[in-house]
Amino acid sequence: MAIAVYPGTFDPVTNGHLDVIRRATEIFDSVVVGILHNSSKTPLFSVEERVNILEKATEGIPNIVVRPFYGLSVDFARECRAKVIVRGLRAITDFEYELQMAQTNRVLAPDVDTMFLTTSLQYAYLSSTTVKEVAGFGGDISEFVPPFVAEEIRRKIKVKSKAQPQA
Repeated sequence: MAIAVYPGTFDPVTNGHLDVIRRATEIFDSVVVGILHNSSKTPLFSVEERVNILEKATEGIPNIVVRPFYGLSVDFARECRAKVIVRGLRAITDFEYELQMAQTNRVLAPDVDTMFLTTSLQYAYLSSTTVKEVAGFGGDISEFVPPFVAEEIRRKIKVKSKAQPQA
């Protein structure tokens, strides 16, 4: 059985991420979406919230598992018995970083390969950072994320803005 992992922070998951996930599930028997707990970042959503959101966003996809992880993607891939790490590419700037990571991973784990899937053109501009920025200014993010994710983002931003002291 061919297993792949698609690691990321997914804070939040976007339609671009979901496009890569769907396409990866057409190539592999099983895709494990790994939600990275990265202590150097301050995410909008907790790891548990991101797992729950991704599970709901991928409900209709049969050969997918969503799991949190901490540490190196290659270690997570081995833990999942995956031989491939899937990465999405939007632009040439993504390629430079992703190529460096793929080469580093290959040194760390010669038995794990990296497969790049270019993002569909309709999502080539899209990033989680952009989604959060637009939402933070009250913009319409309905074209960027599933409807329930947009609502979760709006709710979370409202809660965080109430918790911040007013200037």
